[in-house]
Amino acid sequence: MKQILVVGAGSVGGFFGAHLAKNSPDVSFLLRPLTRDAVKLNGLTVRSANGSFTVRPRVASDARELPKPDLIVLGVKAYDLDEVLDQIEPVLSRETVLLTLQNGIDTEDRLITRLKHDCVVGGVAYIYSKIVEPGVIDHYKKGAVAIGELMGYESERLLKIKEIFAAAGIPCQLSKDIRRSKWEKMCWNCVFNPLTVLIDDSVAKALDHPEMFGVIKQIVGEVTAISATLKVPLPLDMPERVVKATQEIRDIHTSMYDDWKAGRPTEIAYLNGYIVEKGRELGIPTPVNEALTAMIKAMTEKEKTGRGIVKIDGAVVRPVSFDRKALRQLPEEHQVADVTTMMPGMQGRAITVKGLLDVPALKVEADHVTFHSVDGKYAATLTLQQALGFGLLLYELDGQPLSDGKGGPFRLITPGLGDLCANVKGVGRIEITKGPGRDTRQTTCLPKP
Repeated sequence: MKQILVVGAGSVGGFFGAHLAKNSPDVSFLLRPLTRDAVKLNGLTVRSANGSFTVRPRVASDARELPKPDLIVLGVKAYDLDEVLDQIEPVLSRETVLLTLQNGIDTEDRLITRLKHDCVVGGVAYIYSKIVEPGVIDHYKKGAVAIGELMGYESERLLKIKEIFAAAGIPCQLSKDIRRSKWEKMCWNCVFNPLTVLIDDSVAKALDHPEMFGVIKQIVGEVTAISATLKVPLPLDMPERVVKATQEIRDIHTSMYDDWKAGRPTEIAYLNGYIVEKGRELGIPTPVNEALTAMIKAMTEKEKTGRGIVKIDGAVVRPVSFDRKALRQLPEEHQVADVTTMMPGMQGRAITVKGLLDVPALKVEADHVTFHSVDGKYAATLTLQQALGFGLLLYELDGQPLSDGKGGPFRLITPGLGDLCANVKGVGRIEITKGPGRDTRQTTCLPKP
């Protein structure tokens, strides 16, 4: 295993990869363009109380530009795995070994299913570190790995990986049951990752409230019920073990907390969400993990934008967005099932603008409404009274989203308004204003002063 490819230079891949690169010139990195450029310019830096250092390995965003690897260390988030596989498949051979250092349970199985041969060594990372900026990692605590063959035996390749990590100064333990090691870490992840986000604080805040231990027991109990059914039994005192193991790192925030604060996606779907999914498959109730998954998704997922979303903003107390499903759930009194009854020649289901504007609290000075196309090319301004009295937003035809060819996904029409020509295709934003807003209509279509 001469050539090593590290995929990712985040808090995990960056730390371990930098140590490997410090010990060997045969370590290269597959990175996203932003991080690639930063490492090319300034190197990859690990800052730690134990000593800081910078390495300058070979980097690229195309694996084919790097030496063909014998060992690939996967240090990316679980949700990036499929994309990474697409990137590395061109450089894989039957002899290439992949070492997984991801959170979650199913990474190894996903790899084997995709690659269809025995090429995976399981791994668990024990580390507390953070991305400061692209190419700079701050390391605070721990920095070890456990690795193991999925079938539990000590292979030649396993011993070679251990030797490579040990030579780089990275503590590396051989696990005779790596699946159990991963489930044990899963218990911790399913507890403290979501809890630190919900309480917006460190692990200590969760540990220091006696009432929280009952919650921890329920979370871990659901995880161990799933693992046992999948033939990986864990100790009955697993909740106590999770709490005890956390005392020495009680001051930390979790990776999910850091991702949330940095505006990055979280791994909730691969942690608590995985437990919920397996529980449904196996008929095992997982209500606490289901609640945590739902709450974390609601808190951390970014607001949807772009086509298929219409947003009301401007002179409102708080902006609000709708997709087609949300529009269908508005009160029936505001729904127009067939607009041909009001505007012959125009087909589709619509919601009244009045029904839309009943949702956000409008500021007291609001007196106009401007409808903007999502591409920003077109806009029409109506007085608030005109919008409430005549405005319809088409959003569906025959139970399907309104097509672009019909002016979708959202189209403003104003049957009965006369010669104002208020018809905007592809509406993506409804702006509430004080005084008239932007209007791209022809002069002959505008209201006379």
